[in-house]
Amino acid sequence: MTPLVLVRFAEIFLKRGNRRHFEELLVRNLRAAIGPGGGRLVRGYDRILVQDVTAPEETARRAAGVFGVASVSAGHAVALDVDAIVAAVVEVVARERNGARTFAIRARRANKRFPLDSLGLNRVVGRAVQEASALRVSLDAPDLEVGIEVGHEAAFVFAGTRPGPGGLPVGATGHVALLLSGGIDSPVAGWLAQKRGCRLSAIYFHSFPHVGERTKEKVRELCAVLARQQGNVDLHVVPFAAAQEAVRDGARPPLYLVLYRRLMLRIAERIAESIGAGALCTGESLAQVASQTLKNLDTINRVARLPVLRPLVTNDKNETIVLARRIGTYDLSVQPHDDCCSLFVPPHPELKCTPETAERAERRLDVEALVADAVARTEVLKVAPERRAGDAPT
Repeated sequence: MTPLVLVRFAEIFLKRGNRRHFEELLVRNLRAAIGPGGGRLVRGYDRILVQDVTAPEETARRAAGVFGVASVSAGHAVALDVDAIVAAVVEVVARERNGARTFAIRARRANKRFPLDSLGLNRVVGRAVQEASALRVSLDAPDLEVGIEVGHEAAFVFAGTRPGPGGLPVGATGHVALLLSGGIDSPVAGWLAQKRGCRLSAIYFHSFPHVGERTKEKVRELCAVLARQQGNVDLHVVPFAAAQEAVRDGARPPLYLVLYRRLMLRIAERIAESIGAGALCTGESLAQVASQTLKNLDTINRVARLPVLRPLVTNDKNETIVLARRIGTYDLSVQPHDDCCSLFVPPHPELKCTPETAERAERRLDVEALVADAVARTEVLKVAPERRAGDAPT
């Protein structure tokens, strides 16, 4: 038996004419995830095989985190021969049973020239396992499940399957600029955009000296988590204090939040256009805070020409927290930090600001000068992927 890892596609099946492009992106992203020593990738019709693997379980673990992957199995390639498959499965069961009392065989025959169909292979292999191990068959809830996939050049035998995240390979749908704060929501929104194939750059509004340097470092750490899916993330750090002070000095307090957000979108759009991003992405959710009422979101959106993606728009906070824990951003996000949007905000912000009201308030500000100054003084940091346990040293 030859160790290898089987990677199954997710939505790539649906892409037809563009499928080859999607597969190439997935292969590229898998190579980056498993590293140079993780194995050699070979593309099949509906699978990717990772051959020449020295640590199959570790390679499978890494591959199972890549967007575009439906599931991953570490196992063995065997000859296209019934006896060879039977022997391989019996060996796998002996090694993996770990106290199991029941088992099931799940065969899939892609190669229609193979002499046994899926049901026939299940019966033959299952009978051999019973004779060799005294395990009982349980098709509904087995303690141990062994899979067999019969291909055109070899068969693949495995025990256990890791679910992948699904979605599309990062890079498949374009470049998006994420408005990233140190909170819970925006990193999750970025992760969901990546799941839909978006490659991210990040934009962080830093209101120093009103906001400390620790918040900037925290945002960099959140970027490093998102970078796992795509490699380096460019983090654009926008000095925002002057713009906020201008709003504070020139507008009524109930309008501060909406005016901040309108300035943020203008600045973010200017940066996005300069780097070739086709959309903005935010962590906003409908009616979660004062600036996110339907009317306020409409008023904020009026200043943007690019599409504004809001992946969390229908989420409640608990749903977003569950995702944040799953992707590894929650513990970072809940660390104490200053938030620029909370600066100078009154107890009762405007909930239904109209575009006309915002535009009247902005006539007292030099909006273009504030935007141009913030963009000109923006700092760009290249953030590498976060190191995780098991990663090889670089």
